[in-house]
Amino acid sequence: MPDAALEALRDAKTIAVVGLDSRQNRTSTQIATYLQRAGYRVIPVHRGQFPADEVLGEKAYERLLDIPEKVDLVDVFVRSEHTGPVIDDAIAAGAKAVWLQSGISNDEGMARASAAGLIATQDRCTMVEHRGLR
Repeated sequence: MPDAALEALRDAKTIAVVGLDSRQNRTSTQIATYLQRAGYRVIPVHRGQFPADEVLGEKAYERLLDIPEKVDLVDVFVRSEHTGPVIDDAIAAGAKAVWLQSGISNDEGMARASAAGLIATQDRCTMVEHRGLR
């Protein structure tokens, strides 16, 4: 049976990375850089103590709903307990998929996303999974 999350990753053109800021030593930055080099358009989304106008050469936004264009996949790098509003924003923004990174999970949020028609996966790394697509 095909893995819908992998298909969503393979087919995505634009990925919003929630939790991506300007700190170069962060896992989110390393993975977003990888995705960008792999040909995806990466849009940074980050609110909090390390805001930036631009990250990795792309305009940064405070919330998913602030992005003025359609996002295919939402890649989430915030703690599990903070993912609910991000998942709700992904649904409201009309994203095709929401992906919670390794170590991040929210079963209720994943159920809401799936019920809204989004492909939803959790506790998986987009970079690791993308490498396996080759």
